[in-house]
Amino acid sequence: MRDKRGVFYYPIPLNKRVKMYVREVDGVIEFRLHNEDDPKLYEEHGWITYEMARQASLMYKGPGMNPLKLYDLDAAIYALKHEKNK
Repeated sequence: MRDKRGVFYYPIPLNKRVKMYVREVDGVIEFRLHNEDDPKLYEEHGWITYEMARQASLMYKGPGMNPLKLYDLDAAIYALKHEKNK
């Protein structure tokens, strides 16, 4: 899917207020999270690679869902290919 910010997928399928934007730069897929309930998040956090997300997730010790689950490489590849083939 695409909107004014770019290509995205829904990392939490039941919550359409959260979008994960994806792009490919020099063969590397990058991610950027947007949450309509926390718009500063998009502005304060830039584009990151999957590896950067993976490294950060290693530090996560909190309860609940591991944040790495938001960064779905397969979903990103699919979204980018789908937009390219339009």
